Amino acid sequence: MKFDYANPYLSTRIPVFARNVVSTSHPLAAQAGLRILQQGGNAVDAAVATAAVMTLVEPVSNGLGSDAFAILWDGEQLHGLNASGPAPKAWTPAYFLDKYGSDTATPPMRGIDSVTVPGAVRGWVALSDRFGKLPFADLMAPAIDIAERGYLMPPVVQQKWAAATPVLQSMPGFAQAFLPWGRAPEVGELFRFAAAARALKAIARTKGEAYYNGEIAEALAKFAQAQGGALTVEDLSGYQPEWVTPVSRDYRGHTLHEIPPNGQGIAALIALGILEKFDMASLPVDSVASQHLQIEAMKLAFADVYRYVAEPSSMTVTPAQMLDDAYLASRARLIDVNKAQDFQAGNPVKGGTIYLTAADESGMMVSFIQSNFMGFGSGCVEPEFGISLQNRGHGFSLKEGSPNRVAPGKRPFHTIIPAFLTKDGQPVMSFGVMGGNMQPQGHMQTLVRMLDYGQNPQAACDAPRWRFNAGLNLNVEAAMNPATVQGLTALGHQLDVINDSYQDFGAGQFIWRAGDPSVEGYIAASDPRRDGLAAGY
Repeated sequence: MKFDYANPYLSTRIPVFARNVVSTSHPLAAQAGLRILQQGGNAVDAAVATAAVMTLVEPVSNGLGSDAFAILWDGEQLHGLNASGPAPKAWTPAYFLDKYGSDTATPPMRGIDSVTVPGAVRGWVALSDRFGKLPFADLMAPAIDIAERGYLMPPVVQQKWAAATPVLQSMPGFAQAFLPWGRAPEVGELFRFAAAARALKAIARTKGEAYYNGEIAEALAKFAQAQGGALTVEDLSGYQPEWVTPVSRDYRGHTLHEIPPNGQGIAALIALGILEKFDMASLPVDSVASQHLQIEAMKLAFADVYRYVAEPSSMTVTPAQMLDDAYLASRARLIDVNKAQDFQAGNPVKGGTIYLTAADESGMMVSFIQSNFMGFGSGCVEPEFGISLQNRGHGFSLKEGSPNRVAPGKRPFHTIIPAFLTKDGQPVMSFGVMGGNMQPQGHMQTLVRMLDYGQNPQAACDAPRWRFNAGLNLNVEAAMNPATVQGLTALGHQLDVINDSYQDFGAGQFIWRAGDPSVEGYIAASDPRRDGLAAGY
C-alpha cells in the first residue's frame, strides 16, 4: 500500500523503518525487547521480555498480576492466545450478594473481591514454550535488572500514579509497594521495586511455576485469605491460557483479526462491517460527515457487544451471527447521516492497559496486550513479591439472565484486545490501542485513516480521536478541528473536549510490514500520548 507521508497533525514524529522492531509505550521496555532481538531472540522473545519490563515501568496500567492476550504470525499462520484468568471457584452470585447486599449489581471495583486468577505470567510462558528461541530465564533478565536498579520516573506515568494515590493508598500492600516515601514518586525520582525483582527471579528460575504452584502462589493465597478473599492455590494451579482462533472480517481488501469473546475485539469488526456499506473515501478524512459515520457505527457495535458478549459458553448468539453481512447491512441502514442517535442492541439471530508489538526479519510478528484493568487494578499488592493484582472481576454482572453473570471458573467480559491485519492471507500489520472501551474505537479510527485515506501509520496514530462513552455523549481531543467539533454538535452529539489524552483516547503502537522483512523490513509507529517508542535496527 502506498502511504501519504505528509503528517498534518501536531506530532513531529516520523515512522521507524527497520527489519527488527519493538514498539511500546515506554522507551526502556522497547529497548529491552530490542536487546533480546540483538541477542538472537525472535519477536516472541522480544515481546515477552518487553511485557515483563512494562509491569515495572508502567505499573499504573499493568503488573505481575495482569491478564494478557496475543495474536501472532509465526511465519505461516495466525495464532491467538487468551491469557485471561477465570473467577475463583468460590465465586457465585450468592457469594457477592450475601457479602455486599442484595442490591449489588457487580463485584466490587477495588479490593480482593475484584481479583480473578491472573493470567499474564502463564501467557508469557505459553508464548515462549511454543514460539520462542531463547531460554525463558533470559527473557526475564532485563526486567530483573530494572526492578533491582530502578528507573527514573517519567512525567506521564507519574501523573497517573499521583492521581491514583488518594483512591488506593489505603488498599492492602499498595503504600508499601508504590508509595516508598509515603507519597507517589516525583518526576525524575528513582523508583526501585525489590519485591517484584524477587518475583521475577522466581518466575525466571521456575519458568512461571512458582507463580501458579509454588512460593508465589502460596503467598497470593495467604494474602487473599487475610483480606477476606476467595483466591486459593488450587485456583492458581488449575489455570492454563487458551490458544484460540481469531475472529475476522474483511474491510477494503484487507482482513482484520481480533481475539474472540470473552473480549470486546468483535466491536471493531462490527463497526468496520457497518462502515463498509458507506463510501468513506469520498468524504474528507477529518470532516464532520466522516467522523459522524464512524461514531454511529461504533455506537451500533457497542450496543450489541454490551448485550451479547461474554464467556463463549454463556453467549446466546455466536460471533458469526453478530458479524453476518446481511445483519450488519440492516444495522447500517439505521444510521441517519444528519442526526446522532442512541442505539439499542439488535437481534443478530436469524428467524488501565499496555500494548506492545514486535516483529523480526524472519517475518514473525506479535501483537500483545496486558492490563490490570482500572489503572493499578484492584489496588491490592501482595507485599513479599510485589504482585499488583488486576480487578477484572468487576467486569462480571450479578444480574440474573445476564450472559456475563459471575460463576465459578468463568472468565469475565474483557476489554483488552490485540489486533492484526492481513491481506490475501499474508501479514500486513500488528497493532493495538490502549484504554478500556477506547480500544476497538481506536482500532476502527486508525484503520479507516490508513485503508480509506492512505494516511501512514504514524499520522493515523497522531490524528485527534473521539471516544464514545454512552448515549449521545462523546469525548474529543482538544486538537480536533473546532469546525469539526461544531459540526458534530450540530448533529446532536454531546461533546466534551478533553486535554488529558493519556487516559481518554488511549495510545497505540503499529508495525506495518513493508515487504520481505529481511529486505524492506517494517514501518513502525508509536503513540506520543504515552511518550512511546518504536525502536529497531
